[in-house]
Amino acid sequence: MLDIAPSKQAATWLSSFSHALEACDAAAATNLFVEDCYWRDLLTFTWNIKTMEGRAAIRDMLEATLATTKPTAWQLSGEASADEGIVEAWFTFETSSAWGQGIMRLQDGRCRTLFTAMSDLKGFEERKGPARPLGVRHKADPDRETWAEARAREARSLGAIDQPYCLVIGGGQGGIMLGARLRQLGVATIIIEKNAEAGDSWRNRYRSLVLHDPVWYDHLPYIPFPENWPVFTPKDKMGDWLEMYTRVMELNYWTSTTCISASYDEVEKVWTVEVDRDGERITLKPKHIVFATGAYGPPRQIDLPGAEAFQGEILHSSQYSSGEKFRGRRVAVIGAASSGHDVAVDLWESGAEVTMIQRSPTTVVKSDTLMEVGFEIFSEKALARGITTEKADMIVASTPFALLPQSQRALYDIIKARDAAFYDRLRGAGFAIDFGDDETGLLMKAYRTGSGYYIDVGASDLIIDGEIGVRSGVEIKSLTPTGILLDDGTELAADAIISCTGYQSMNETVATIVSREVADKVGPCWGIGSGVKGDPSPWQGELRNMWKPTAQEALWFHGGNLALSRFYSKFVALQIKARMEGVATPVYEAPGR
Repeated sequence: MLDIAPSKQAATWLSSFSHALEACDAAAATNLFVEDCYWRDLLTFTWNIKTMEGRAAIRDMLEATLATTKPTAWQLSGEASADEGIVEAWFTFETSSAWGQGIMRLQDGRCRTLFTAMSDLKGFEERKGPARPLGVRHKADPDRETWAEARAREARSLGAIDQPYCLVIGGGQGGIMLGARLRQLGVATIIIEKNAEAGDSWRNRYRSLVLHDPVWYDHLPYIPFPENWPVFTPKDKMGDWLEMYTRVMELNYWTSTTCISASYDEVEKVWTVEVDRDGERITLKPKHIVFATGAYGPPRQIDLPGAEAFQGEILHSSQYSSGEKFRGRRVAVIGAASSGHDVAVDLWESGAEVTMIQRSPTTVVKSDTLMEVGFEIFSEKALARGITTEKADMIVASTPFALLPQSQRALYDIIKARDAAFYDRLRGAGFAIDFGDDETGLLMKAYRTGSGYYIDVGASDLIIDGEIGVRSGVEIKSLTPTGILLDDGTELAADAIISCTGYQSMNETVATIVSREVADKVGPCWGIGSGVKGDPSPWQGELRNMWKPTAQEALWFHGGNLALSRFYSKFVALQIKARMEGVATPVYEAPGR
């Protein structure tokens, strides 16, 4: 088949696949895949976020889902391409309840990877483009209700007279993006946020915080950043954008609101949620709740023996906002990942004497290097080639997690060679570097444990030059009145300690609001079961609990960086919308697996 044009190869395969599926012949469809194959599905067949690995898994899934899914109308969209013997093609299709799209990659005429994703629910499509709402009735009417009046009426009634179908707990970037998706699908939603204004979750962080990811990677759905937006967004600018976004997207956004408790009635299929809204206790009765409390859960506090004797101040990074009050003081930063580096730089800029305590090696990647070799499809050059942010999202999502280590290892071989002199200088300054247990680098650490990495935007040069001190490979034995006693017998003098030790899993937030029992039932979030420290086996093939049904009915998790929140908010919203409209959503395989 190598001498056949890529589009013809793709069309031939897709036709055979379509015929097999329409005949409900799972065996014939499975035989169109290579032995070492993967099918990643976002809702269309499984009503789950699920990767089938190997022919047997694909056959089992098809046998369980074909009768209800009824997939048809498979068509190529655009021309296929070929690279090193792999044919790649995009396609569209439909099921009994949805419209779908996807990407196939063929090897010697058979499928190596297949990606299918839901685009819209049939009959419940977003009203956009040609189907956008008119916005006004061109008719004189003494009882006319203006847009502003309608919005005010909705704001008054939702949560008082009318109950939301969905309650989103957390109004940061994830909650806001999900709220926008749900709004466009007509799902009555309230987003609750503990801060006084939308965007405060960014504004309240330390003053020097700037996104480490580039603008092309960080767009919000529906309203992309303008073309003059900076490549790296400052925190306060991001806060202002999120505040604007909540208003323009007409979100029902309750500020100064905290969630006190939540319980689910398994018979009535409804939550009872107690919230405190600016001092007023309110009971809400949503059908679904979504925890969008950030990428992780509550701050992770480490045990510091002797803390009661320490005469200085101890803060977790979540409590840190500025280094100004530490000017001229000796500050120890515990932790050497992203927040540890950022806090150390802010302290140094404020005139503090900073020492970083590095308890385990860190993966460090220079920002400009990562921009050039790691974000290639999220860039101006990519846009010039027709790769929009939406298309780049699909390309990223189409790669099964099981295949990421191979590509990431190859990427980091390039990075290590390119920046060898930089890494030598960093090691020479006493800073311990690694690239993960299997040399796969930053991205795999992010997925597996969410810790142990830093995109260098300036801290590394300060470490190399000795401006930020480092104590590496040591553990804290105890605090003393004037500092930290390390396990090598030395004492580090400190007037203050900033603990940059990360956060717990998102299900720990569930424990404080719903119950310990429910938190344990759904289990931890993030991680793929790689077996490395912090990401125990068994293999999951997908991120635990994120954006999909959990072991607790009507409880969802949504979060991640801006890119993950943008992309997966669509699929969380589609799942909730389907349930609201009574669309059958048989989930393939038990939630949490």
